[in-house]
Amino acid sequence: MKRRSLGEGALAAALIQAIGPDALAQGGPSAGGWATAWAASVQGPYPVGNPSAQPDQRFLFPEPAEGARDQTLRLVLRPSLWGQRARLRFSNALGTRPLVLDGVYAGLHLGGAAVVPGTNRPVIFGGSPSVTIPPGGQAWSDPVDLPFAAEPASPLLMGRKLAVSFHVAGASGPMTWHAKALQNSFGTAPGAGSKGAEEGEGSFPFSTASWFFLDALDMAAPAGTPVIVCLGDSITDGTASTMNGDDRWPDVLARRLDAQQPNRVAVVNAGIGGNQVVGPAEYGPDKPFPGGPSALSRLDRDVISLSGVTTVIWLEGTNDFSRNGNASLEAVRGGMQEGVRRLRAGIPGVRVIGATVTSALGSTSAAHGHKEQDDNRRALNAFMRDGNLFDAVVDFDRPTLDSASGGLKPEMVPESTTGAPGDKLHPNRAGYLAMGSAIDPTAVLPARR
Repeated sequence: MKRRSLGEGALAAALIQAIGPDALAQGGPSAGGWATAWAASVQGPYPVGNPSAQPDQRFLFPEPAEGARDQTLRLVLRPSLWGQRARLRFSNALGTRPLVLDGVYAGLHLGGAAVVPGTNRPVIFGGSPSVTIPPGGQAWSDPVDLPFAAEPASPLLMGRKLAVSFHVAGASGPMTWHAKALQNSFGTAPGAGSKGAEEGEGSFPFSTASWFFLDALDMAAPAGTPVIVCLGDSITDGTASTMNGDDRWPDVLARRLDAQQPNRVAVVNAGIGGNQVVGPAEYGPDKPFPGGPSALSRLDRDVISLSGVTTVIWLEGTNDFSRNGNASLEAVRGGMQEGVRRLRAGIPGVRVIGATVTSALGSTSAAHGHKEQDDNRRALNAFMRDGNLFDAVVDFDRPTLDSASGGLKPEMVPESTTGAPGDKLHPNRAGYLAMGSAIDPTAVLPARR
């Protein structure tokens, strides 16, 4: 579909139509339910994955096969929506031993590994301070009150981050993780015990650029709150964007929507660096792959099971056509057709949006940048634009394409994470800004019933 440029008034009107004036007028979540405000699609086991700007993890996790051992992790994450209550989902999807967690807390992030004094709240599971998650399983916490979010739409909460702390009792064994957080989190030394109740940073000397075990955060929200899930690979996960900068294209979209109607739409990132639509054929603790499980095999856990999903934006194909994937155009088109069918069957009324794939032509990555990949990419984009599979299409190709070279625009190549030259595959901050700004909100917001 052709993108229309919306002014502020038109964007606000689109939000009101999607959410409804009554919900917009509400100050709290009393008439609503749960909406996923953050997620981190899981992969593993650690260290198999594609992290960015990862510090040396030898002192945090000396023996990867043993995982975390009697230590506390403090994960920092940015909800795209705040509520007066929250609940947390922990995953042992790629674990091979029971995972025992206790000493779980959630508080407002201050800076470094510190929590704003007075905001750290204990989290329980079925009334118990501990939970045991079997291999392959997951567990939701009980709701936890967030007194500091008594006014969820307050401008003072916009962009603030949550610090979730938890103690791994014993040795976790192989760890389920999300490699590419592009956000620093923190941990104690192995054997340090339960330190989540501490609001200071003294017990957390080690840092990581990944998230472990925690894979979803729900917030209490008014009924009808739109939840937009961005399903994809590293270009959704944010490779080459700014470390701790929250400037992936889903972040840009979230801020655009938040600027018009604060705290009324959730935008959730379900990207995994290196992910493919149809590959690998097998995936598990004994057969890991850096790009995680295929999009088709993770739809239920990473999209359909999330709370309140109304829209899915799907951007993938680059890795399928790389020399790591070697998938045919027919296989990827068929995979997208199957995925859209399953999404519509699993989430009644969902809007499924296709996103055109950006160019990797001329990439310095050995697996990418060849002509055959670009031919398949352009053919897939034509299929998305003209195939009538999706409810709408957002065009990321046009705002990032350099017509002279057929690759990314030169200003979108230098990496924002570490200042490296860039690989001509992953857009930098400028590229992600152009992508997030190219989305017509009327395409991704559900029509009000």
